[in-house]
Amino acid sequence: MAPGLLDSVELGNSHIKMNKDSPTTGIVVIGRNEGERLRACLDSLRGVDAPIVYVDSGSIDGSVALAGSFGVDVVSLDASKPFSAARGRNEGFAHLRQKFPTVRYVQFIDGDCKLASGWLEIAEVTLRNNPDYGAVTGHLQEMAPERSIYNRMCALEWKSAAGEITDIGKFGGISMIRASVIDEVGGFNPDLIAGEEPELATRIKDAGYRIHKLDHAMALHDAEISTFRQWWTRAVRAGHAIGAWANLHPDRRDRDALREEMSTWFWGLLVPATTLLLLIPTRGLSLLLLLGYPLLLWRMYRYRLSEGDTPQDARTYAKYTLIGKFANVIGLMKYYRDRRRNSFRIIEYK
Repeated sequence: MAPGLLDSVELGNSHIKMNKDSPTTGIVVIGRNEGERLRACLDSLRGVDAPIVYVDSGSIDGSVALAGSFGVDVVSLDASKPFSAARGRNEGFAHLRQKFPTVRYVQFIDGDCKLASGWLEIAEVTLRNNPDYGAVTGHLQEMAPERSIYNRMCALEWKSAAGEITDIGKFGGISMIRASVIDEVGGFNPDLIAGEEPELATRIKDAGYRIHKLDHAMALHDAEISTFRQWWTRAVRAGHAIGAWANLHPDRRDRDALREEMSTWFWGLLVPATTLLLLIPTRGLSLLLLLGYPLLLWRMYRYRLSEGDTPQDARTYAKYTLIGKFANVIGLMKYYRDRRRNSFRIIEYK
């Protein structure tokens, strides 16, 4: 199924039947103040005969009680330690394996997503038939891209071709991972507030496993980003993730991670800073450096067209990706500051 066909994807997995006494697949849901999005997420899991663990990161909106009403196991994270998606997934996985030791495959999903029908089956079969696969993902689509330009940007970000994932930056937290691989590589890095997915993917691939994106609907995501401030904060968090992705393994830095970090420094800081510093000495000639931005816009526009975007979507993607460079570099600087202090706090945008 191509990404564009997900608009009519059927949700719910009532036809999935698994052995509750010795399940092979388990589900870990993480959330923090997701409200009705969490209800929709858990609704999409109704009828799945697989153990479900919901991990809550200090919600104050009744999410814990809501999850309990669905009959799923609920784990509330200790608030004395910093919250992070990585920590939530790790503790959910630990609870799942302790209570259901037969689980071989774990589906991770965020509380603002709905799982697509049929995904669990095809993901489990793929992992069972391909022992060299450490994890699999599928097509993720934004639930309401027409609601705001920022939701539309999320929809464009989710688009990527099926096949082996070589650019680990495209590996997200919504995925099915082999439990033995999680044990082998040590799970997600709980110190990361963002970028924990590609960092884990680095260790999975270093351990000799492949990561594959299946040509099948996996989930619908509800970003619910309605303001520029929310989108900007999300882009700052993305910059923090770029720093983590590029620097946690300096002895084997991924080429894509290095390129992303260098691009962020160059366009987000070096070009504008150099332009300002040389403005007087060059009598304004340094402003010519800013001509690089229209060129970058054109290159991104042409790239998105080659990926199958409409001209309007390609322009939207290029425009907001360029603006996002300035937010990204703030996040990148925050990463280096936090790493120096050895103190990381989540960056929330909704």
